Amino acid sequence: MGHTATAEAGSGGLTATEHRLANGLRVVLSEDHLTPVAAVCLWYDVGSRHEVKGRTGLAHLFEHLMFQGSKQVHGNGHFELVQGAGGSLNGTTSFERTNYFETMPAHQLELALWLEADRMGSLLEALDDESMENQRDVVKNERRQRYDNVPYGTAFEKLTALAYPEGHPYHHTPIGSMADLDAATLEDARAFFRTNYAPNNAVLSVVGDIDPEQTLAWVEKYFGSIPGHDGKPAPRDGSLPDIIGEQVREVVEEDVPARALMAAYRLPEDGTRACDAADLALTVLGGGESSRLYNRLVRRDRTAVAAGFGLLRLAGAPSLGWLDVKTSGDVEVPAIEAAVDEELARFAEEGPTAEEMERAQAQLEREWLDRLGTVAGRADELCRYAVLFGDPQLALTAVQRVLDVTAEEVREAARARLRPDNRAVLVYEPTAAEAADAADSADETDEEAAK
Repeated sequence: MGHTATAEAGSGGLTATEHRLANGLRVVLSEDHLTPVAAVCLWYDVGSRHEVKGRTGLAHLFEHLMFQGSKQVHGNGHFELVQGAGGSLNGTTSFERTNYFETMPAHQLELALWLEADRMGSLLEALDDESMENQRDVVKNERRQRYDNVPYGTAFEKLTALAYPEGHPYHHTPIGSMADLDAATLEDARAFFRTNYAPNNAVLSVVGDIDPEQTLAWVEKYFGSIPGHDGKPAPRDGSLPDIIGEQVREVVEEDVPARALMAAYRLPEDGTRACDAADLALTVLGGGESSRLYNRLVRRDRTAVAAGFGLLRLAGAPSLGWLDVKTSGDVEVPAIEAAVDEELARFAEEGPTAEEMERAQAQLEREWLDRLGTVAGRADELCRYAVLFGDPQLALTAVQRVLDVTAEEVREAARARLRPDNRAVLVYEPTAAEAADAADSADETDEEAAK
């Protein structure tokens, strides 16, 4: 094996080493002998941002096709073999990557590595029109069930399209459009696989009760003969100005149970101190039931039944701060929006209190510990930092960077970015029939409360 190992670095006793095969596959190992399990995680550097106009959804479609059989594993065999060995598995697609993962009893680690290598090296030998049509229908049904036919289901898609201009690589979401899914051909899929599913476009992490020397020998045995591919084009530039420059709005009338105010704020890219500061600002403002917006809108004013802020971290484009407020009863959205803006302006002026900073940093630290506390979560984080930032070791020290952020940096992040001229706004208004049903339900609740 032609490889180099990075120096070990850790946090809380965690360590990781990195190796590289001759074909370009990066391998990250982290020993953890607490329980007899091992996690395998494979990140491919391909997501919806790598797609071209007219062929959106291919990255997500391939997430499904990778479970449809390869040269030596037919049909649903990947699931059957892993689950039959006592393991669990899945795959996901995002703007910036596609990942596949298994958690196995430690003595079944070799099986998981062989399965991942078989489909990386030989999926095209099994990909045909039948499997293509089968998974195209599965993805279209997923779109109907998760986006088109559920309340507020298209909010993420609509807000993304508003926040990123037409032609931007993040303008469309990973689910893709129905028209593009219908238009994708078998040759499109094969070309997509050849370009993106190569060892030099991937990072493999193995975490848990492992013997590193034996694990590397298995990786070399099963992955080492897969050829690399040098024809992948660079992703399109996702950079944008810090501020949108105006408030972009869309009003949606749908059969939803309550009015809603949703907004996306353009925030700093992931991997920066400014992004960590923005994350802390959103946590203070809308991260749970102790947050400012929840206390103001739900507890004090009782104008909302839910209110929260979250951060969509993105490395290749501005991140997005997501505001989601569901109104209470017949409260109008302008009243909610005025209260939100008042709280954001106050926070931009005063910043967080010492208690709020301590609570927000503790909350983000707990979330980090939860991710790294399982072998599967750690494997995923090691892959994430290797693919997006070039260094898996950063996963082990990420929380310290959050804890180093000051209250003044958090205030400045809010002042600079959480402004009305830097957001895309989505307002949901129930249709007349849905609004009448909601009013009737509210009346019934009031009558019950009066008894």
